[in-house]
Amino acid sequence: MQPSVRTILATTEIFDNFNDTQLTLVAALCTPVVYGQGHVLLSENEESDEMYVIGRGGVEVMVNPSAVGASGIQEAMEPVVLTELRQGQIVGEVALVDQGVRSATIRVSRDDTLLLRLRRDQLMRLCETYPVLGYKLMRNLASELATKIRNTDWLVRQYQLRLQSDENT
Repeated sequence: MQPSVRTILATTEIFDNFNDTQLTLVAALCTPVVYGQGHVLLSENEESDEMYVIGRGGVEVMVNPSAVGASGIQEAMEPVVLTELRQGQIVGEVALVDQGVRSATIRVSRDDTLLLRLRRDQLMRLCETYPVLGYKLMRNLASELATKIRNTDWLVRQYQLRLQSDENT
């Protein structure tokens, strides 16, 4: 039996401390979509204004290393999978804040993956209409982004240490 949209939202950290009414309001904005393994949901460097909550299954976060252009060399390289996100996690949340281009490609990693799509304009309108809900969402979103920044910083530091170690050997 598939959990309800409201139940999925209730187990997602970005909606932590939302009451039943607030969860119901957000659930009304969600569009459930199901994709198979390999479907590209979002593409790096493209514009999009949607966030997704993973209700079942998973997605891979991938980046194109050639986009960095190390030493000015622009060669075609295969995308690198940074991580896999699973049930209860979110993807695309940066678009809620800056409306910029996507920083990674998101590809569905498991068949029958259920995602809840939330459009930025609808969610922002809901936050303006219900400021307490908006405050909770933005606080939770800031916490989510801070965690991802810390994790990214840790990975960069590990990579730098590996590079230094390789140079010294």
